[in-house]
Amino acid sequence: MADRWKPSVTVAAVIARAVDGVAQYLLVEEETPEGLRLNNPAGHLEPRESPQQGVVREALEETARVFTPDHLVGVYLSRFRRPARDEDVTYLRLAFGGTVGDADPARRLDDGIVRTLWMTLADVRASRDRHRSPLVLRCIEDHAAGRRYPLDAITTDPSVRAPLTLG
Repeated sequence: MADRWKPSVTVAAVIARAVDGVAQYLLVEEETPEGLRLNNPAGHLEPRESPQQGVVREALEETARVFTPDHLVGVYLSRFRRPARDEDVTYLRLAFGGTVGDADPARRLDDGIVRTLWMTLADVRASRDRHRSPLVLRCIEDHAAGRRYPLDAITTDPSVRAPLTLG
């Protein structure tokens, strides 16, 4: 039997604020095998957590801010070829919009995260060559276009949180 295809499931926070009537988006600058890249606060879904729990955890780890998701921006499937590691990876990303609190100065950013920064949509578009993936801009553009889906569009069955039993 051939190996089963297993895309990597990731969650991302699309966090916006308005400054003098101009939308700004919170991004992270992170170290990657391809060098310093910009990304939405995002990461892999972990065992026994819902996508909503995962995005709250990832946003906190990468921005030192408590993120409260209030809508789904979209679900994205993308393929990435990483020459530095000779990898071919497919990602299934669930992107959430919501609100964020102030940064906790006592909280350290996750390993590999250099800093957080607020950028306008024009700045995000202008920095395309530094994005971790094309999904960074796509998620922000979808948010800016008003894409909003209810959180209850995603259901996490209780079996996800149950202890694993074999046999």
